[in-house]
Amino acid sequence: MYSMSPKKIILTDKAPAPVGPYSQAVKAGNFLYVAGQIPANSETGEIYRGDIKVATKQVCENIKAIVEAAGYTLQDVVRCRVYLKDMNEFSDMNEIFAQYFGDSPP
Repeated sequence: MYSMSPKKIILTDKAPAPVGPYSQAVKAGNFLYVAGQIPANSETGEIYRGDIKVATKQVCENIKAIVEAAGYTLQDVVRCRVYLKDMNEFSDMNEIFAQYFGDSPP
């Protein structure tokens, strides 16, 4: 029978608090599952709208804070799923995304 290490809930005040019955992330064994993030500033509660570059930067900062709270770095990320309302903003989003994931993209 397969046995896995107990799950560990990851929570940091450096990323927006969950607004529903979910965690910022869950660590199970050596895997980390991060919940979807929005462009919300954890200190002010402000949600960035309008400028996709500003919004993408905030989302990446939130993900980075959660990943680091679990003891990992962005270089450990193996998969990201991005949802864009307007595909015309893809190149601007991708420019910021590349700044965070650099030479080791997921």
